Amino acid sequence: MSIEIGIIGGSGLYEMAELADREERTLKTPFGDPSGAYVIGTLRGKRVAFLPRHGIGHRTLPSELNFRANIYGFKVLGVERILSASAVGSLKYEYKPQDILVPDQFFDRTKGRISTFFGRGLVAHVAFAHPLCGDLSKIAADSATAVGATVHRGGTYVNMEGPQFSTLAESRLYRSWGMDVIGMTNLQEAKLAREAEMCYATLALVTDYDCWHPDHDSVTVDLIIANLMQNALTAQKTIAEAVGRLTGPRTCGCKDALATAIITRPEHVPARTKQELAPIIGKYMK
Repeated sequence: MSIEIGIIGGSGLYEMAELADREERTLKTPFGDPSGAYVIGTLRGKRVAFLPRHGIGHRTLPSELNFRANIYGFKVLGVERILSASAVGSLKYEYKPQDILVPDQFFDRTKGRISTFFGRGLVAHVAFAHPLCGDLSKIAADSATAVGATVHRGGTYVNMEGPQFSTLAESRLYRSWGMDVIGMTNLQEAKLAREAEMCYATLALVTDYDCWHPDHDSVTVDLIIANLMQNALTAQKTIAEAVGRLTGPRTCGCKDALATAIITRPEHVPARTKQELAPIIGKYMK
C-alpha cells in the first residue's frame, strides 16, 4: 500500500496514538537530515508517514528547522497530501485557547529562512496567492467539527521568526492589520509543499492569547502546557478523522503547481541539480 498522506506534528504532538503497524524510516536528502525518522504506519486503513516537526523531545528551534529536508522526505516517500498541526497564539478575542483555526492565508515575518527547493541553476516561480489547499483544508475543518472541536474556517496565520514571542507593539500591529493567529513554523512548509506539488493544510491550535490581551500576564506556563496537551489530543482525533475521509485522486491545482512555473530551459540546468530534484521535477525535466 502506497504512502499518500503525511502528518507533521507540532508542539505537543509528538506521536499518533492510533498509528498501527509502525516502522521507522530514516532518510538522507540533498538538503541534509530531516527532523527525525519518519514513522510509517496504518491509520484508518491508510498508510501514512508521521514526522514530529521539532524532533523527539522537542530539540529544534523554529529557525533551526530543516524545512527542505522534511518536505523532500515526504515527497520521496510518495506523499501527496500533508496535514500539519501547530501551536499558535490568538490575535482575536473570538479565537479562544483550545479552539482550532484552519487558515487560508499567511503573512511572512521571518528573516532569511530558506523556503525554496530551487536555485543552483534552476529557476521556478510557483503561484502562491492561495497558499493552502482549499480541498484539504475543508476536510481538516470538517473533521475537527466532527470530533467536537470549536473550529474557525479561514483566516491569516502570521509566521514570525521567534524563538522569542512578540513585543506588545508587534502584537498590537498585527491585530490592527486584521491578522488572526501567530506562529513560527508553517509558512515555509506550505511554500515547499506547493513547489513539490503536494497539498498542504494546517490545524492552528490555539494555546493562549498573544501578549496584546489584557489578561496575558495572568497566563502561566502550566496553563499553556495544559492547553498544549489538550490540543494535541484534539489534533490526533481530527487528523485520524481527516485521514479516514481522504479518498480518490486529487482534483485541486496543487498537483500541477510546477506545470507553468519552471523558467530555466532544461539544457541549461546543471546535471547535479536535475538529479537532486528528480523526485520534484522529474515529470517535467529528465
